[in-house]
Amino acid sequence: MLSYDVLRDLVAIDSPTGYTQQACEFLLQTLQQMGWQPELTNKGAVRCVLGNDAPSLSIAAHVDTLGAMVAKLRPDGTLGIAKLGGPLLTSYEAEYCRIYTLDDKIYTGTLLLNNPSVHANNEAESTRRTVQNMHIRIDEVVSVATDLQDLGIAIGDIIAFDTRYQELPSGYIKSRFMDNKAGCFVLLAIAERLAREQRTAPVELFFSNYEEVGHGGTCGYAPTIEELLVIDMGVLGYDNDGEETHCSICVKDGSGPYDYAFRKRLVTLARQHNIPHKQDVYVYYSSDGSAALAAGQPFRVALIGPGVAASHGMERTHKKGIQATVDLCMAYINSQFGGN
Repeated sequence: MLSYDVLRDLVAIDSPTGYTQQACEFLLQTLQQMGWQPELTNKGAVRCVLGNDAPSLSIAAHVDTLGAMVAKLRPDGTLGIAKLGGPLLTSYEAEYCRIYTLDDKIYTGTLLLNNPSVHANNEAESTRRTVQNMHIRIDEVVSVATDLQDLGIAIGDIIAFDTRYQELPSGYIKSRFMDNKAGCFVLLAIAERLAREQRTAPVELFFSNYEEVGHGGTCGYAPTIEELLVIDMGVLGYDNDGEETHCSICVKDGSGPYDYAFRKRLVTLARQHNIPHKQDVYVYYSSDGSAALAAGQPFRVALIGPGVAASHGMERTHKKGIQATVDLCMAYINSQFGGN
């Protein structure tokens, strides 16, 4: 199995949606070191064919994460924000962050409620957290908007939040952005497995870079693709059956049902190979598969992934769930194209 150091290193690379170049370069280099020949699409996604030039199966995950963008230089020297994707603000409050400017300067800061001191604001506890009443406190001596301008900070600068990645002896991995850096790790593990076994297959790995805003999976695939297997976080919640130690197989999300026959083959394989899995419905969810179908791609689409707790907040998954997802992908590749 691929070392989890690779996941740790990938998570450490800030990649809010729209700012994924460094993470994609990491993916390129990692795949090249395995002996593959990945490439960037015109849109900046990473494609890697694991066999001939006419792959019929694409396995996709998204490397972009949640984040924010500078939306206003406020008169008091703080930064107003716009969300990139849907971070849960109650979870991200008080999180440290980095601000990336267009001239490659990096500043640090903290996401806070406006007037955050409980000694000055007796409604701080009950105030609803929104982008309108929150700000970034930058760690520089600033007191007016022109101080921010003098630092080179401008509207549109990218804000990336700390991940607090921890790999625990129990097998849990807790960190922001397991959605979907854990899915990217699954794809890299597939590439490593085939390289180690000196095997090829008519399979394309596809790392999209705009999933969190809904259009990452719309295009960029090889023209011969017939099936799209999306690897993304499995939803956990009171009304869900998923577990962090299992691979979740999504039967339906907010965009509609996934391909029945494709799902049936995956469930059958999971049962045959004793792969821990759960079937589930994700009510408030869509994926790169949803985007591909909405864009008119003629694929048969399925969606699986390790269970991830507290999605879009302080997330957590387990190595057993990641391994189960890798095992199910490999079982499907072997069943379709031969192998052990």
